[in-house]
Amino acid sequence: MAQNMPTDPTRLGPEGTVAPTPQNTPAVHTLTGSMISRPQIPATLGEEDEGVETIGSRDAQGLEALAGNPAFAQLVQGRLSGLIGRSSGYVESLPTAVQYRLTALKGVQRDHAVLEAEFQKEIFELEKRFADRYKPLYERRRAIIEGKDEPKDDEVKKGVEAEEEEDESDFEDEDDDDEAGDAAKPARGVKPTDEELAQAPKGIPEFWLTALKNHLGLSELITERDEEALKHLVDIRVAYPEGKSGFTLVFEFGEGAEEFFANKTLEKTYLYQDEVGYEGDFVYDHAEGTKIEWKEGKDLTTRIETKKQRNKNTNQTRIVKKVVPTDSFFSFFSPPTPPSADDADDVSIASDLDEKLELDYQVGEDLKERVIPRAVDWFDGSALRHEQGAFGGDDSDEFDDEFDDDEDEDDSDDDAPRRAPVPPSQPGSAPEAQECRQS
Repeated sequence: MAQNMPTDPTRLGPEGTVAPTPQNTPAVHTLTGSMISRPQIPATLGEEDEGVETIGSRDAQGLEALAGNPAFAQLVQGRLSGLIGRSSGYVESLPTAVQYRLTALKGVQRDHAVLEAEFQKEIFELEKRFADRYKPLYERRRAIIEGKDEPKDDEVKKGVEAEEEEDESDFEDEDDDDEAGDAAKPARGVKPTDEELAQAPKGIPEFWLTALKNHLGLSELITERDEEALKHLVDIRVAYPEGKSGFTLVFEFGEGAEEFFANKTLEKTYLYQDEVGYEGDFVYDHAEGTKIEWKEGKDLTTRIETKKQRNKNTNQTRIVKKVVPTDSFFSFFSPPTPPSADDADDVSIASDLDEKLELDYQVGEDLKERVIPRAVDWFDGSALRHEQGAFGGDDSDEFDDEFDDDEDEDDSDDDAPRRAPVPPSQPGSAPEAQECRQS
């Protein structure tokens, strides 16, 4: 709402009138039809009105044309952005004694902010301490994945218990759990024979590639060309840069990756600002990635584009090859940079960069908080079931049944219920405002 008027009769201004609240500007800068006044135009004109210019014939058409103009939309959005947070005059209208007390509360709040910043830094230090405790478990996981060691009996026993617990908490329809399905399930924790071990592949092939592809967001970044290199990925881990606030994602590759690049490891570091944000969280500053040393002709982030050119004088043709960027997971290691001062003035450029920065940080956060800690769940797909349950499950059938009989109704009704997609946890919408909560 553009204005939020209080209804409490005790909240009166100095003249006895109800004063608007200080925050009286819209919180969302989206240009909608309601922001531009469109006069009502009669559906038909009477004979006496023919030839008479109406308000809809020129003014309304001009407004509609402006509303569809991207430059006009950006102008309106920029003006609205400048109004956010500006006082409506309510606070200034309060008695001096009340304003004096409000100033004191600001001082109390500042003390709270200092303590909150200390709290967040302590949490970050705790996170790093626990990273050392996780390290032996990750090293053990890697040994089994690479085939350097076979599972121990106690590890298998715990794994069987974990799988049984997952089955008990599985909310699939009972009709699907028939006897034939149960009979098809392999026995749990059966130790292979020496012959079976000798014939089986080493470790768990393409473990990390499979885990990454089972993550809905990450799978969108991986192309078929990328898979040839990513199948040699042997480990992904988190490290913490010395003397800086942030985290580093370390991708380690096996010998097969040498066909594509000379690097043994590729890293991506996300750095926070020195000062915490308004809500006490760390504020994302920028990211740094490893420069990939591609082998000749193996750069997965580019492709060769060939074109034929004809000489106007000789009529001869020639083939021209040009290297152009292409989609690739490995572009992840060349992070976008925050907008410059010149780019920040251009709304479209700044918005595009903000979106890229937000997506880039979200990928890193998902790898750190979700994929690396529970990689085996992403490999076998069980993580998808857990996340689906966390978001309330798939109730699309419920909505299909609800709207089966309403197909002929006008689906443009603004009051009709709509299903909104569940957004991922996002650090923020702008590089200077992306706050990263440490959990």
